[in-house]
Amino acid sequence: MNDTLYVLRAALAGASLLALSTAAVAGAGHGTSAIGKPGKQADASRTVEIILQDNAFEPERVQVRPGETIRFVLKNKGELLHEFNLGTPKMHAAHQKEMAQMMEHGMLTPTGVNRQMMQMDHGKAGMPAMKHDDPNTVLVEPGKTKELTWTFPNSHDLEFACNIPGHYESGMVGKIKNVPAL
Repeated sequence: MNDTLYVLRAALAGASLLALSTAAVAGAGHGTSAIGKPGKQADASRTVEIILQDNAFEPERVQVRPGETIRFVLKNKGELLHEFNLGTPKMHAAHQKEMAQMMEHGMLTPTGVNRQMMQMDHGKAGMPAMKHDDPNTVLVEPGKTKELTWTFPNSHDLEFACNIPGHYESGMVGKIKNVPAL
């Protein structure tokens, strides 16, 4: 009887752990599953170069097929720090608030990332816990090039945007246009 109870307890503990880890993964990236998922560079059907300038993207529109994986090469030719973030307008609005907090707490400056402040455990310092590590976003400092590979969902209404305070409002936003599959 004790062996049966032990097996039952172990099974329940395993099921609880699985449920908790599934919930944690589902919540990662601010609900990015609705907008796609990180892709593998080897699976990319093409590479799209995006130039980040003060305060504009070039091109301002990208066409994507359902399920397509794209490798984005992001070149910051401006003088300011910029972000490339894939999301819906609602996601960008929420992320803009987080980015404003990061600026207020010195994690981000107009031209760069304060790596020491970014790695600090802000929750312990009396500040809200903040990180810029979602899979659908990348910060690109002036003169730098970064990459992001993304697999798009079957249907979407997406934008790519810079959510650093004032940049989105200045027009640093582009459209992801869904085109039919071949």
